[in-house]
Amino acid sequence: MASEVATVGSGAGNILKHICVCFCTYKRPHLLSRLLRALEVQETGNLFSFSIVAIDNDRERSAESAVADFAAASSIRIRYCVEPEQNIAMARNRAVQVADGDFIAFIDDDEFPIKNWLLILYEACEKYDVDGVLGPVKPHFDEKSPAWVVKGKFYERATYPTGFVIDGSKGRTGNVLMKRDIFAFSDRPFNPKFRAGEDQDFFTRMIAEGRCFVWCNEAVAYEVVPPIRWRRSFMLRRALLRGAIQPQTAGFGTASVVKSLVAVPAYTALLPFTLLFGHHHFMATLIRLCDHLGKLLSVAGINPVSDAYVTD
Repeated sequence: MASEVATVGSGAGNILKHICVCFCTYKRPHLLSRLLRALEVQETGNLFSFSIVAIDNDRERSAESAVADFAAASSIRIRYCVEPEQNIAMARNRAVQVADGDFIAFIDDDEFPIKNWLLILYEACEKYDVDGVLGPVKPHFDEKSPAWVVKGKFYERATYPTGFVIDGSKGRTGNVLMKRDIFAFSDRPFNPKFRAGEDQDFFTRMIAEGRCFVWCNEAVAYEVVPPIRWRRSFMLRRALLRGAIQPQTAGFGTASVVKSLVAVPAYTALLPFTLLFGHHHFMATLIRLCDHLGKLLSVAGINPVSDAYVTD
């Protein structure tokens, strides 16, 4: 096994920083194997070493064999832990507890990064002297998707110029490198009450405490978009869930409720006319409608989606 602490240059005492790459996974071993292959070939530029922490959020240990196969064939240290309660915040907290080193990187189990992803994030963090760096997540289709899915750009996310300082609403853990010391305040940095949006809540709190995070547009990771996510029912259920968690987030107030009260009838009236411009416009409007509807139902004490997470 390769040493995780090394010296560079001719001077003594010049010790490499260490990054712990963490991911949480739930019943997606086929996608997990792709992520592990992409992590194994990460370039470091001899600037840092790295290891991996895998948190299986499935009590049946569905990721164990994929991790074991990787561990048997790779010199990269990987630690496997199980968080039996299906809760993404608790799984992330377990990762933080297990991780060591100077930095923690998070990536999702259905993503895979470019070869110099980790190096670009590290160099950006050093260059801007910030607490963390986030990168873009772009959609990847293994199979040809329906034209309306591509036209609607349903899985394309906003990007920003490199060096752009993000606010809490833009914070997420799908592609991020953070200094380890920002987690020193608590062993439960992610709030388990959130079914989703726990990362936005985390970043909002960190920024309020004076932490700074920037964007790096070159540190690209790709998210696999399988056929299950092309289904209209999947998109609408996810929109309802996304809306339902908004009342729990910081900054949600009366203005947000009023906005949704106006938006729901407005989008409902608009729906028939959007069909004139293509099915992707119809679905985009319907998704926005469900977002706002989910908020209002949640405020009224009604849970629009019974599942803790929309995965299929």
